[in-house]
Amino acid sequence: MTSVQRVTLFGLFVLSVLLTQGCSSKSGSLIGQDLQGQEERIAEPVMKEIPPNDAHLSGSRTSPAMQSELTARNATGLDAGMLADILFEFDQEAVQGDAVHVLESDAKQLQQDSITHLILEGRGDDIGTSAYNLVLGERRAKNVKSYLRRLGLSIDISTTSYGKDRPLCFEHSGECRQKNRSVHLVVQ
Repeated sequence: MTSVQRVTLFGLFVLSVLLTQGCSSKSGSLIGQDLQGQEERIAEPVMKEIPPNDAHLSGSRTSPAMQSELTARNATGLDAGMLADILFEFDQEAVQGDAVHVLESDAKQLQQDSITHLILEGRGDDIGTSAYNLVLGERRAKNVKSYLRRLGLSIDISTTSYGKDRPLCFEHSGECRQKNRSVHLVVQ
């Protein structure tokens, strides 16, 4: 065997040892570990709110006919003035800030009126994918339901999510997006 062949063979050996060690340390061997109670976590990409600077997008992007149909669908339950929507910050699902006070006021009103069934409609704004906003709307609705339970409200509460596909507000503005980042309470 020549010296070049020996150096090449030694280099291949060192490379294979390094690759084997690198792979074993990164893969995290699961042998002998108890996996009960652990759940898979998938990191979601961070969403950024970037308002459009195009003047043609400042109004509504929904046709008048579709706006009318969506408004009719959204006009369910009691008078909209009775209960306030629970608003959320961009890309947030936790009930916090002013939303806590609004939700506590809504809970008192529901108890006073002896309401027996409530639907929580979670929504998202027009930023991000439909699938992402659908999941976010569901999380928001479930968090509102959980908070109502902690307040002692023991009525029948169901949740649903419309994501960004059934908005309460149709304009393409920051104020309108805020209205759509909400949980709408519908009394049945």
